[in-house]
Amino acid sequence: MNPGGLGSSGAQGAAGESDERRLAWAYLSRVVLGPCPALTALIDSIGIVEAARAVRERELPDVLRAATAQRRSRDLAAQDLEAIQALGGRLVTPDDPEWPAWRMLGLSQLQPGRDPDGAVPLVFWVRGNRNLAELTERALAVVGARCSTGYGDRVAGALAGELAAHGWTVVSGAAFGIDGMAHRAALAVGGATIAVMACGADRPYPAQHDRLLDRIAETGLVISEYPPGTVARKHHFLARNRLIAALSDGVLVVEAGIRSGARNTVKWARRMGRPALAVPGSVDSAASAGCHRMIRDGEATLVACVDDILADAAPLHLPVAGRATAPGEQLTGAQAAVYAALPDTGGCWPHELCAATGVAVAEVRAALAALDLAGLAGSAESGWYRLRPKAGNTTPRSRGQQ
Repeated sequence: MNPGGLGSSGAQGAAGESDERRLAWAYLSRVVLGPCPALTALIDSIGIVEAARAVRERELPDVLRAATAQRRSRDLAAQDLEAIQALGGRLVTPDDPEWPAWRMLGLSQLQPGRDPDGAVPLVFWVRGNRNLAELTERALAVVGARCSTGYGDRVAGALAGELAAHGWTVVSGAAFGIDGMAHRAALAVGGATIAVMACGADRPYPAQHDRLLDRIAETGLVISEYPPGTVARKHHFLARNRLIAALSDGVLVVEAGIRSGARNTVKWARRMGRPALAVPGSVDSAASAGCHRMIRDGEATLVACVDDILADAAPLHLPVAGRATAPGEQLTGAQAAVYAALPDTGGCWPHELCAATGVAVAEVRAALAALDLAGLAGSAESGWYRLRPKAGNTTPRSRGQQ
């Protein structure tokens, strides 16, 4: 007899259900290897365990049959979980408290038809002991040229180091050049940094950064949406860029050629309503040509110091003591001022709202977060815009609650 409340059979049942769900997440992560809006929709509809069963038994809509056919019969979930645990890592799913749910809202609001690669990741495979949600509460992506110049390295190191010293998490992709310099600068001041990989979190890529990735995992996080052992493919890097943008309050580009992949990261940031920032360089430098083009075309704001960055990239999260305003309730304070200043068509950016309302940038961005969560504001490439209240509760529900 067990006198202590929950019986042993009940505890075992709860643990068994948790294990079943974790195995289902791991299984589907390997089946699709990356973003899959149709699978995300299925999970939202019927839950993770039923979705895994449907994939195994091919009880699927036509749109999912081809996407799951190649790896449907390869169930390596248990082995993958053992592999990441052997590295001191873990699988983070929407069931877990450290799932960065607020950060993922930016991706969940993208249009699948327009952004087929913009789906919320199914899971994160993680190396490191830090809490993913906490580490991304105040984060900035620092990206740029792989073949960086001495100027680019110096500027990236100075900006990333100062941000990290002030408590910001530096997010990047662990590549050569600006990425690597940003990670090293954060580590040098004892700050936090996250490396988002385009391969399995257990694979050093590039191979020359194996020690750097080990150092990042010791004090920060190395994360991937791909299961252990996955080899990096070209399209993985483009998909990875959306996660770098989604996990950050903004994207800073330090040196980028005209065809730089950093511009792809900027594209994702703009679609999620996150500020894009670029450092100018010499007009004679091909390494800065992409930054100059983004600034000229209005894709990014020119910045030259940390104060410039903070003016546009104040943390995008809800106030600690506050809550999202539900549709139909009376808005007050900064939320009321920001909502009144938002346009019905087009869009505007936080610094523009700051000028129009007299509200500090940090309060503007916190108000936008609350309005977004309440269904009263939206964002697009042109900036933030007003949404009219709708009946009912529009607060999104995490997929982990299915």
